[in-house]
Amino acid sequence: MTSGRTWLMWDEAVTGYDFGPTHPMDPIRLALTMRLVEAFGLDREVDVHSVQAVGESTLRLVHRPDYVDAVRRASADPAGADEEYGIGTTDTPAFAGMHEASALIAGQSVGAADAIWSGATQHAVNFAGGLHHAMPGAAAGFCVYNDAALAIARLLESGAERVAYVDVDVHHGDGVQAAFWDDPRVLTISLHEHPRALFPGTGWAEESGSAEAPGAAVNIPLPPGTADAGWLRALHAVVPELLEAFSPQVLVTQHGADTHAEDPLAHLALSVDAQRAAMQACHRWAHEYADGRWLALGGGGYAVVDVVPRSWTHLVAIAAHAPIEVGRAVPEEWRRKVYALTRQHAPRLMGDAGRSDFPDWEDGYDPADDVDRAIMATRRAVFPSHGLLA
Repeated sequence: MTSGRTWLMWDEAVTGYDFGPTHPMDPIRLALTMRLVEAFGLDREVDVHSVQAVGESTLRLVHRPDYVDAVRRASADPAGADEEYGIGTTDTPAFAGMHEASALIAGQSVGAADAIWSGATQHAVNFAGGLHHAMPGAAAGFCVYNDAALAIARLLESGAERVAYVDVDVHHGDGVQAAFWDDPRVLTISLHEHPRALFPGTGWAEESGSAEAPGAAVNIPLPPGTADAGWLRALHAVVPELLEAFSPQVLVTQHGADTHAEDPLAHLALSVDAQRAAMQACHRWAHEYADGRWLALGGGGYAVVDVVPRSWTHLVAIAAHAPIEVGRAVPEEWRRKVYALTRQHAPRLMGDAGRSDFPDWEDGYDPADDVDRAIMATRRAVFPSHGLLA
């Protein structure tokens, strides 16, 4: 029997994932999100759970033992971090307790995957997760342990035969793609800013999986400046047909909020409204194609007051079947708390007066449009492997 209540994975200790006061990944974004969730009373609409940090055997489902050892050493002595493993760099500085905080975040995603697979819940959210750049043997792009890949690996270990992963972060979901490049049981789909313009420089349409898993990797690289309508058009022109063909048993999604126009580290031009529309689509696709089994993760997002808390509160609300309208006012109690903590004025509404509509792909292809050309390149690269027409 599956519970009707969504699980929200939360432990205040995840805010210990902290690269320091000048780093863009400020853990206050996690605390402010949870406080906004509470301000809307969503914590009463879900079951809030914390689970233990993942142990060595689970980490080794994705990460090499020598890398885990290197993280442990750097966690105990940050000054001795080994940059050969991507630790102690400008992007991913070492900090005391790094292993413990990273393993805790991974534990929330793996625990959520366990709950979904066992039938304890249909939907689970870990907005502290989505650390999709971590590689099997190296940290990268602010990510130490790849909780998304670990959750998928646990699902496979538990008997899942098909898992789909949809990543809408502005950056390519390279670490998850790398972890399952040769595995036909996992379909990874990443919608991101073009690799010519943004880290990590991968995620071309032609990256489509190995000879052992043709079409298992799907990449939709979009031009800088892409806004709501084009981005949503690309998402809908590629993802649902592939999910229908692949028929996943579980849908895992990553919802980095750094696609927003105000994000300081990237160049797309989305509103919270469009991000929310994508979340609604993922929720619907989980029910249509994966028997309702949905694990939703956070990810990037560096407009830590204006964007991230609103975006991920929408994610929790949608997963809880209690969606919040974009025109609804942000609770004043939360806005006061934000100002007290950050000396920044928080937004007044839960949306940006952006768009959630888009021109349907079936209405026609414009070869002069950069977004349409990107969509077509992806469809041509991967659709035939799934028996679909490009």
